[in-house]
Amino acid sequence: MTFSIPGFDLAQFVQATLDEDLGVGLPGGGRDVTSETVIGPQDRFSGVMDSRDGIVVAGLPIAAEFFRKLDPAMEIELLAGEGEQVAAGTDLMRLSGNARAMLTAERSALNTLQHLSGIATMTRQYVDAMSGNAILLDTRKTIPGLRHLEKYATRMGGAQNHRMGLWDAAMIKDNHVLVAGSVGEAVRRAREAGVERIICEVDQIDQIEPALAAGAHHLLLDNMGPETLREAVALVAGRVPCEASGGVNLKTIGAIAASGVDYVSVGRLTQSAPAADIGLDFTPL
Repeated sequence: MTFSIPGFDLAQFVQATLDEDLGVGLPGGGRDVTSETVIGPQDRFSGVMDSRDGIVVAGLPIAAEFFRKLDPAMEIELLAGEGEQVAAGTDLMRLSGNARAMLTAERSALNTLQHLSGIATMTRQYVDAMSGNAILLDTRKTIPGLRHLEKYATRMGGAQNHRMGLWDAAMIKDNHVLVAGSVGEAVRRAREAGVERIICEVDQIDQIEPALAAGAHHLLLDNMGPETLREAVALVAGRVPCEASGGVNLKTIGAIAASGVDYVSVGRLTQSAPAADIGLDFTPL
């Protein structure tokens, strides 16, 4: 079965990433000078990719495509599933094929897998800290050009995706309210424009009723502590979903999730996740 992510062109990503590393289009670029001069064109390697820490795997089929791009005949065996939590020392991939191709693709494959698995691993930590209360959401705080990949990784870690971009829902925040004049007026304008999904940020309890009266479909309760969140949830009384956002970290998310909100959104899942420690060791054949 072909691996795919909606909205993401895997072949284009692999080509662009390799081109960047090879310096395609730059003076003297377009080659791996080290491998071309040190490794024979017919030399072959076997390799094992493994995790040095306990991680949640994300991006392994993508990593494999870098090797296949440079050696279509390369033999590749994926040893872990996407979203699988594995222990330190777990083998993730075995491969054998052209040595030059392996060495040229190695860093692009590892960079991608380490980044996405790092996001998935941090996401799972947040999900676990919520103890089954509420649903974890990601945000638009992604590296430009990598949104579809990074949001895929949060899904592998157990989160749900928030908006994919500016197009799939209206999110009314303080600056929109500032221009419109009030929360109610901002929501009214979006509703009258026929927007199907209107998320409204409120940072004060007295903004809740005007937002609901104007037709908001979802409330983002911004920078509220657990006690204030409980008060807000009681006031909303199930009329729309409530999302807590702001000031969320691994120490605070448990109490925030237990406040009764439906969702908790966390920007640091994609903004601040450290890369997973994954290595690749080769053996000449």
